[in-house]
Amino acid sequence: MNNLPGNARFPFTLLAKPAGAACNLACGYCFYLDKENLYPGSSLRMPETVLKAYIKQVLASQSEACIAWQGGEPTLMGLDFYKRSVELVNQARRYGQRPGYSIQTNGILLDESWCEFFKANGFLVGLSLDGPAAMHDRYRLDGGGRGTFTRVLKAWELLQKYQVDTNILCSVHAGNAAHALELYCFFRDVLGAKFIQFIPIVESRLSVESASGPGCAAFDKAVESVSPRSVEPEQYGAFLVALFEEWVHHDVGRIFVQAFDSALASWCGLPASVCIHQEVCGSALVLEHNGDLYSCDHFVGPPHRLGNILEKNMLKLANSPRQRQFGLQKRSSLPEYCLQCSVLFACRGECPRNRFLKTPDGKENGLNYLCAGYKQFFQYVDIPMRILAGLLRQGRAAAEIMDIYPFSVYDSG
Repeated sequence: MNNLPGNARFPFTLLAKPAGAACNLACGYCFYLDKENLYPGSSLRMPETVLKAYIKQVLASQSEACIAWQGGEPTLMGLDFYKRSVELVNQARRYGQRPGYSIQTNGILLDESWCEFFKANGFLVGLSLDGPAAMHDRYRLDGGGRGTFTRVLKAWELLQKYQVDTNILCSVHAGNAAHALELYCFFRDVLGAKFIQFIPIVESRLSVESASGPGCAAFDKAVESVSPRSVEPEQYGAFLVALFEEWVHHDVGRIFVQAFDSALASWCGLPASVCIHQEVCGSALVLEHNGDLYSCDHFVGPPHRLGNILEKNMLKLANSPRQRQFGLQKRSSLPEYCLQCSVLFACRGECPRNRFLKTPDGKENGLNYLCAGYKQFFQYVDIPMRILAGLLRQGRAAAEIMDIYPFSVYDSG
């Protein structure tokens, strides 16, 4: 969502949650379920007034607009809601404007009708899947405590049948982090997935105990522990390295892993493609079902409510001094330990919600829990990333690295 009109100061993306925190699953690591407490007595369903305002304001503020739906579980709104949203987009879009559509789903409710609709309207569907059955069902359970793998796999097969653009969102947690290659090969060889995102699960003790949910405390708040579901820092670093080794030798230009694409952007001197590795944040906002706009998906709570789009245009809220300060705080709150780090240009301190450790000398708060893992990964990929960046600068295909770099970094010295 780039190329804003002249009255906007910076671009932003917006994830709309039409059913709020409502979900038909009870995933053990979900950080959003308790957001229902922000709206006691609410139906947790986006009314037409908010839907119209959302669509109208997004289309007016973004030249390359994307109507993006997330949850909770957004398909709980029913297919007619999304058919109506497309109607409203077609009524409100400017001449020549071609908005995109995306939805992140657990896939449980998808059937032929949903997939036919997605294909007909060019939806990009993100499907949450944590690997083969044993890994997926470790934490992704329904309300009755039953595993959901079989149902999600059926959704994947339907999406492929209708040739819907689909990516996999895989959470990396204690139940699958030790099986990086098995995960990757399952997605690549069994499912035939081409686009994959890996999201580390980090549940600080503050996140578990805080009534307002994870990420709502100050950036420099120190905590002592994480939940047993969380991935360990060094474990996550080893996970990324193992994935990268398989990818760089066999799949460059064929399989797209968000973490690697984002890292490559940094080595090319470009902004990272994911917000967690950008220098400042505040450009990825969240719209709740009632029109409340929040600073970020991981900062949904009263301290970070910017306002309501029925009362003030989202463009003004997104560009407000309060939101800009929120975004700049990511950079300004970095401890000196990070400022001296050789991979700061790629890491940028990751997401502020995970900055709850003390630095190794014990003098500063605000070190990211995953620091050790990211340092391991970014240092490991330095040589191949330099090669990839060089190929791209020469106008050559990134896939050429598989011919000129056919060895492990660890074997090169």
